[in-house]
Amino acid sequence: MHSVTTQTRSEVASSKPAAPSAQRRFFPEVQGLRALAVIIVLIYHVDHELLPGGYVGVDIFFVISGFLITTLMLREASTHGRVSLTGFYIRRIRRILPAATLVLVATGIASFLLLPSTRLQDTALQLIASAAYVENLFLAQQSVDYLAAETAASPVQHFWSLAVEEQFYLLWPLLFVGWLALSPRWRTSTVILAMTSAIVVVSFVWSVWLVSTDPQPAYFLPQGRMWELAVGGVLAILLTRWQPPEGVRWVLGWAGIAAIMTAVLTYDSGTLFPGWAATLPILGTAAIIVAGRSSTPLSVYALLSTRPAGFVGDISYALYLWHWPLIVFALAVTEKATLTPLEAVLVLTSSFLLAWGTKIVVEDPVREGGLLRAGRSAAVFAVAGLVLVTFIGAGKYVHVQRLSDVQFDPSVHVGPTAITDQRSEGSAEAAIYPPLAAAGDNLPSVYDDKCQATPGTTTPKSCIYGPDDATTDVAIVGDSHGAHWVPALREVADSQEWRLHTYTKSSCAFTETLLELREGPYSECETWNEAVTEELVSEVQPEIVFTSSATQAQAHGIDSEEENTEMLAEGMIGLWARLESAGSEIVAIRDTPRSQPRIPECVERHTDDLDECTNSEDEALAQEDPQELAAEARDTGADVLDLTDRFCADGDCPPVVGNVLVYRDSHHLTEAYSRLLAPDLEARL
Repeated sequence: MHSVTTQTRSEVASSKPAAPSAQRRFFPEVQGLRALAVIIVLIYHVDHELLPGGYVGVDIFFVISGFLITTLMLREASTHGRVSLTGFYIRRIRRILPAATLVLVATGIASFLLLPSTRLQDTALQLIASAAYVENLFLAQQSVDYLAAETAASPVQHFWSLAVEEQFYLLWPLLFVGWLALSPRWRTSTVILAMTSAIVVVSFVWSVWLVSTDPQPAYFLPQGRMWELAVGGVLAILLTRWQPPEGVRWVLGWAGIAAIMTAVLTYDSGTLFPGWAATLPILGTAAIIVAGRSSTPLSVYALLSTRPAGFVGDISYALYLWHWPLIVFALAVTEKATLTPLEAVLVLTSSFLLAWGTKIVVEDPVREGGLLRAGRSAAVFAVAGLVLVTFIGAGKYVHVQRLSDVQFDPSVHVGPTAITDQRSEGSAEAAIYPPLAAAGDNLPSVYDDKCQATPGTTTPKSCIYGPDDATTDVAIVGDSHGAHWVPALREVADSQEWRLHTYTKSSCAFTETLLELREGPYSECETWNEAVTEELVSEVQPEIVFTSSATQAQAHGIDSEEENTEMLAEGMIGLWARLESAGSEIVAIRDTPRSQPRIPECVERHTDDLDECTNSEDEALAQEDPQELAAEARDTGADVLDLTDRFCADGDCPPVVGNVLVYRDSHHLTEAYSRLLAPDLEARL
């Protein structure tokens, strides 16, 4: 740990007289700003339609955190001539870990009792990630994982913002230690201001680039968020040198409120964030902090320094920790997608009571007492908390593995052969296969074999299945709905002695039409399809090309559903024609009926009454399949293979057929059900 001489202390302390705001140890307006931020987040999470941009409340917290932490470090540098890294991290442990550990432990235990088994594995992993303060990195990875698209929010998902802060604070104090190690000539407020401002600029540019190139993980990655905390640090340094006049501060305060509320009311889930969009709430927060204390009537200071605002600010950290798991558990218990007004009031009331209790019983005794003041005790507490939460998460994981221990029995798990029976879902006494807790992992082999292309991939990579002595080549092309037919096609390939080549790519229907992905053009799909077609025509030359894709594929820039179907079909015809000219026969497998969202979870809750999880045939087949429209075109020789009657009977499409779970989510088949469709697929060919 670096320390400086008495002479250095004197130089740092006397380099420039501090502005009045820099001498303050408590900022009532900042405490009120915390209250505003947490209320915005709470309302957004309870009902995002009320405040569609309420997620910016987290960004307000980032600026506040950077401002207060930097103010403390500047005070320590001015008073003692050094910044103690040990002291810094002890203070972080005392401030953050007691309440966070309590909430993680309580949430881990409650999830056993309140969440379905289908969500326990993901919750277990996120508990551990949250305790280790890497939840943001976990969510960044999950956000680009196509298979996790329908994963329900975990009760600890909100720990991502705490993880960003703690990752920032691994580096931020080192900057000040380095500054204090400079020669007296360079150890000035101008130099530290330049150093911190450079971090703001670099991180902001990085954020803008991330949002424009890969917006999903950009929301969680620390390198695109550091500038928000660093802005608060820059403010702390500036306010030791300068303070605007009273009249300017009044204007700045209300301009800051206006900027924040503009973002809260006009941003929504479609706003590319953070990037440029984050500048509005960040600058608004900065303006309020710069406005500071004011004696002018009707100032923002007067509003934010009221006793109610101070109370909410005091409990804001615990309130943030508690509210989200309560919302998730309430939605899980009521089996709803949103809370009713009465449920929302009950959840918010419970959140406030728990937050108040946590402050009185946990936070205040640790802060005001002698607990966790020594480095050893703080370190022991931090490690013990991590071990305890990890133990709970590991217990969940083991529990899920035990629930997943269901073996496939061909005499019981008959699948589609039972579709015409009176009770098509199968026996109520038989275990469902695949086990519901592991249904999301019941995937076609192309995923494990690394040949299901991700959205960013443009170069074809094919898996080849079938007998070693196969003499006939066939291929399957399409998106993930093409991939979920691979298990059935592998069975047919073995029976017919075919060599099966797979060319499947997430969200990429086999069409010349430019598709849309994440509200932007999906040019990688266009490039992929062109390369696949060229490889099939010039190298593989398959006798049959099977194709299948999701009916919800969206052409770029097209709003009309009818026009969208026509555009997709036209693009399919173009690619099919090139394959047919090369001697391949086209067989389009009609898209599978759609199920309800998170179907394994629904089945677990309603095993005795699966009608609750059953879609009518009209609902399941509501969208027209452009493949059918393409096949009807006069010049195509394509055939459509329709297996809808292996999913639906008597007007209904059940989630379980012959004791086999049909879907692993709302629209993808389980590997098991696909494989059991092989005899029907082969017979109709």
